[in-house]
Amino acid sequence: MNISSIVVQAKPLHVKALIDLFDASDFCDYHFSDENTGKIVLTIEGENIDEEMQKLKKIEATPHVISATMMMAYSEDELDIEREKLQNADAVPSVLNDDNVKIEDIIYRGDLKKKIH
Repeated sequence: MNISSIVVQAKPLHVKALIDLFDASDFCDYHFSDENTGKIVLTIEGENIDEEMQKLKKIEATPHVISATMMMAYSEDELDIEREKLQNADAVPSVLNDDNVKIEDIIYRGDLKKKIH
């Protein structure tokens, strides 16, 4: 299951009508708005990114919507895959266990003061 937040930009005079439309829709959930700036915050859900993109396109195609931007996204399946990769990964990088690698050839890039060269 994927969940994403969408920020909609509209002219302030259209905010109330858009809230009513989005609140009654079956493709998104309304959460917050700022009538002065014309911003509306929605969430969409989908089984996959394709379903979410279809819903985002519906929002974008809604009359009086100037823009609709996906701000944050959560993908349950992707998170599980990445967690599994971390669990199965070797805690020590293979280069550190390789007797053929000279210590002076290893470049440490974890020092934030010096940053990356």
